[in-house]
Amino acid sequence: MTSPIAPVHDLSEQLSSPIAHRFQAAIHAGEFLVTAEVMPPKGGSIQHMLDQALHLKDWVHAVNITDGSRAVLRMSSLAVAAILRQQGIEPICQMACRDRNRIALQADLMGAHALGIHNILALTGDPIKAGDFPKAKGVFDLESIRLLNIIRQLNNGLDGNEKPLPDGPTHLLVGAAVDPQLASWSGLQSRFEKKVMAGAEFFQSQLIVDFDRLEKFMTEIATPAKKPILAGIFLLKSAKNAQFINRCVPGVNIPDAIINRLDKATDPLQEGIAIASEQVQQARQLCQGVHMMAVRREDLIPQILEQAGVTPVRQTQTIS
Repeated sequence: MTSPIAPVHDLSEQLSSPIAHRFQAAIHAGEFLVTAEVMPPKGGSIQHMLDQALHLKDWVHAVNITDGSRAVLRMSSLAVAAILRQQGIEPICQMACRDRNRIALQADLMGAHALGIHNILALTGDPIKAGDFPKAKGVFDLESIRLLNIIRQLNNGLDGNEKPLPDGPTHLLVGAAVDPQLASWSGLQSRFEKKVMAGAEFFQSQLIVDFDRLEKFMTEIATPAKKPILAGIFLLKSAKNAQFINRCVPGVNIPDAIINRLDKATDPLQEGIAIASEQVQQARQLCQGVHMMAVRREDLIPQILEQAGVTPVRQTQTIS
């Protein structure tokens, strides 16, 4: 016999569980924020991705799910966010403008709200030519700042045409990306300020290797805005891995000293863990959090954090 559909009030109670607001509560409490990134699977099985994400459950305030990062085909970020939420892991659902027009983006944002996915990272998206379907057609109907503005309107009960939403507003905590190592200082400042004005409540940075530059960014640009900045910390697995990133990731220049250190290590992976933990310690002196990236070795992130002196996250309560 088919089970009856749960009453609406029961569903509302389920979607307002404390786990759904851990990240927002930590922001309001001024805690040192820790997020980590996982990539959706490329195929139908979620098992490896889920196994990696479960290692993070007690160590991070929220887990980012990438949305077609580097324009590579992967499972829907929204679907994976819903799966992680079912496992008691608070998601940050990345949403890129590359593959959807403003109608589809708004539809997915309302769907995220209905599923209890409250954290969104608004991105423009990587160029199509970077990925595995270079003949695909990019949409780019919006870019990240205009997407931030639309999310603010949805939270205010209006659609992108500024018409009232008859079924009520969304309640989304929206963040944006920032690259403190951007070559153009004026361009960095301009886009950061525009994202703050458009409604960004937190910022996650690209991979950071220049901590002097991060300090300058925090002092001269970010601190007056009073928005949390999470420095991107990347686990380098070998010298070859670092050299590949230098070749293929625009704007990143991993210093020779780090590459040589990895090259000379008897165990490059453990050396990479040590480097990442040192970088977490540096970031703690400069900004309000770290965003951890360890591609397909997310299980090592707790070791990095523990080695850096970061303790498991406090179980915060839901913000009313």
